[in-house]
Amino acid sequence: MEQTRPLPAQRVLVAGATGLVGRDIVQALLDDPNVAEVHTLGRRPPAQTHAKLQHHASDLRQIPALAALAPLDTAYIALGTTIKVAGSQQAFRAVDHDAVLAVARAARAAGARRLGLVSAMGADPHSRLFYSRVKGEAEDAVAALGFETLVFARPSLLVGDRAAMQQPQRRGETIGALLSAALRPLIPANYRAIQARDVAHALVAAVARGAPGRQLLLSGQMQGGRGETLGREADAPRPARPGPQGKEIYFPRFTHLWEISPMGKRFSPNFGKAFADRFLNLSA
Repeated sequence: MEQTRPLPAQRVLVAGATGLVGRDIVQALLDDPNVAEVHTLGRRPPAQTHAKLQHHASDLRQIPALAALAPLDTAYIALGTTIKVAGSQQAFRAVDHDAVLAVARAARAAGARRLGLVSAMGADPHSRLFYSRVKGEAEDAVAALGFETLVFARPSLLVGDRAAMQQPQRRGETIGALLSAALRPLIPANYRAIQARDVAHALVAAVARGAPGRQLLLSGQMQGGRGETLGREADAPRPARPGPQGKEIYFPRFTHLWEISPMGKRFSPNFGKAFADRFLNLSA
């Protein structure tokens, strides 16, 4: 049974506070009486106003030193873009890997002992999918920084109220949510579309429990905001898969969607997310 190690009067940092998941992380922290200060980091301030909320402007290309916030207790990172929005693989990596790692390093230097990261389903540093590989490499890089408690949320297709963020509702999210609802009995829990607020609440709950080591949260564990982790992962980087490696098949309009493995043709386990990223302009 996991032991809870509460940190009263916490000082918490949130990067990506204006995103679909980040805004609900901020709200959960503002509602938490154990949190004394919530500091947000990003280009735009969050929509919320609160006595214990303070924004620090940054374009994320150069993360400011957070020594003035020390001692931080906890940090949450909900940064994410898509290759389509970023414009190139290099620009995508600059956000989903480089900026994530820079924020984590700054938070650790400011004393943070716990960190929650919004990653993605299928994250794997050895994946043949560029998207999944970058997410997995970011997880491993953050894990090497020495946080006492580290929780990675790996949601499937995210859905939520973008109108409240003054963003148009994305067609792909609407279609994905409808399909997930219609086919729910046939879709494994970890692959069903999930509400962004459930991801936020589950991540905050899991980090607050303070279980030592590296924890995983898949969509099946986050439904309803429960935050029941799969348990501790090894802190060492994951080794490459043994045996001959498959290769990606690239088509002009279907990059990263179909793989050929040594065992024959198969869809990538991250097919839905790759499809959404490539064609429907979805982001975490």
